Formats: sequence, C-alpha cells, structure tokens
Amino acid sequence: MKKTAEMKTWYGMIATVGMIGSYSRMPGTLGSMVACVTLIAMHRIPAWLIVLVALIGTYAADRYAKVSGKKDPSEVVIDEVVGYWIACWGFDLSFAIGGLFLFRIVDITKPFPIRHIEKLPGGIGIMADDIAGGVIVNLLMRFVYWAFFHNGLDVIYGFFGK
Repeated sequence: MKKTAEMKTWYGMIATVGMIGSYSRMPGTLGSMVACVTLIAMHRIPAWLIVLVALIGTYAADRYAKVSGKKDPSEVVIDEVVGYWIACWGFDLSFAIGGLFLFRIVDITKPFPIRHIEKLPGGIGIMADDIAGGVIVNLLMRFVYWAFFHNGLDVIYGFFGK
C-alpha cells in the first residue's frame, strides 16, 4: 500500500501503529500480531496502558480518518492493538495465541452487537467495535476456562440435571 503524507504525521503514526497497517493486505491481522508480540514481550499489558492507548488511539484514528477522507481506513490498526490487549487482559501468556485467533474471528465476523457499534461516528466508531470485540473474547475465554478447568461443567450439569 502507498504510504501517504498523513501516515507520517504524529496521529498517522499512532493510528497506523508506525505505518504497520500499510504493509499488508490484511492490516488488521498484522496489527493484532504486533499487539500479540508486544504482549508476549511485556508479559502483560497493564489496564492503565490499555486505557491510555485507547484514548490517544481514538483521537488519532478520528483525525486520520477525517484527513484521509475515509470513514474507517483499513490502514488504521491501533483499534486492533487495543482490542487484542483487552481480549487477553487478565490472562497469562498461555492464552496469547488462542486469544489472537479468537479476536481475529470476532473482528472479521463482527457478530451482534459489534456490527452496530462500528457505525458510531469517527474515531469512536473505529475503536469501539474492536474494544467490544476484545471484551466479548475476554468473557468467552473466561467462560471456557471456568467451564473446562474449574468444574464449571459440573455446575452447569448440576443446574440442569435437577
């Protein structure tokens, strides 16, 4: 993809994660992989950093979208970074790769209510659908972990068996 002048601005560098979003035909996957590598390198992403990147990313994505004239530019991948970090927040590194695959599935398929959330205007819409996707994946992984590794299936069977 052609690198444009707006990519080289401070908000473009943040929105495209250092122009990572312009290096692939699958920028969302590449952005998510960068987030995964960052998580593995840092061992965990603190909640304050996720919130800070989400806030700055929302502003940068909004400004980049307005300047580029696109509603949701594909090269903007800061939303995938934040969404993936939310998906894996609170888990140890053994969940990093599974979280990556689940997050990409949710991000690509955009199940309800994510498809409606992405219709929000500007940077909020760009970021909010991936934040919602991250929350959904995090909750799904917590449920699966509880069900299969903390006797959750016994609880479920007991509830419906009586």
